[in-house]
Amino acid sequence: MRNIFLILLMGSLALANSINVAVAANVSYAIKPLIHEFNKTNTTKIKIILGSSGKLTSQIKNGAPYDIFLSANMKYPNYLYENRLTTIKPVVYAQGTLALFSAKKRDLKDISIINSMRKIAIANPKTAPYGKAAFQAISNAKLLDINIKKFVYAENISQTVQFALVAADVGFIAKSSLYSPKMKKYKKGANYIEVDKNLYKPIKQAMALLNNKKGSLAFYDFILSPKAKKIFKEYGYNVE
Repeated sequence: MRNIFLILLMGSLALANSINVAVAANVSYAIKPLIHEFNKTNTTKIKIILGSSGKLTSQIKNGAPYDIFLSANMKYPNYLYENRLTTIKPVVYAQGTLALFSAKKRDLKDISIINSMRKIAIANPKTAPYGKAAFQAISNAKLLDINIKKFVYAENISQTVQFALVAADVGFIAKSSLYSPKMKKYKKGANYIEVDKNLYKPIKQAMALLNNKKGSLAFYDFILSPKAKKIFKEYGYNVE
């Protein structure tokens, strides 16, 4: 009986020393090095749930047992805060950057090249902040009417990358996506360019703290630390 009790106790302690972190798809490439750095000084186990910010917000609203939410914008964390589903007001942890990507080499000077493309991958602007930013950029560049029927909509920014690789001529992706191992072979100017920041509103990515568990507080503080900011910068984000 004593051994069974110890096994159950160890199991409950393991669960107590773990947290669930809901992560916007664009952060999927930076999250592993972030967790690696965090675990150098903290034993809390991190379970990652990836998805579009809109869908993750809906899951949190419906009771999903998440502890921290790293969103791709301010809108969804603020919504959770206004509905008393966070413990404190959301804070910005990084600012995202939009890029236009092509798996084939092209003469990429600006986004007007989409006029000569047949299929354009874009994340769903209704649920994915990077999709909304891409829609804004295309619209502000006066390119929407001629190209809107070419859009191939993805569920989130990670799926947009997949579509741009195999099912579309070009895609509007998060610059951070270019730092994944499979994307590092692609070259600036030939395969991708940054989209003019004046064409879309700043993509301020916010973090929501959903409870005050010890592990949640530790990871929350780490994401705002200089060490985390350095990693975000290495993965194409702007940090202040």
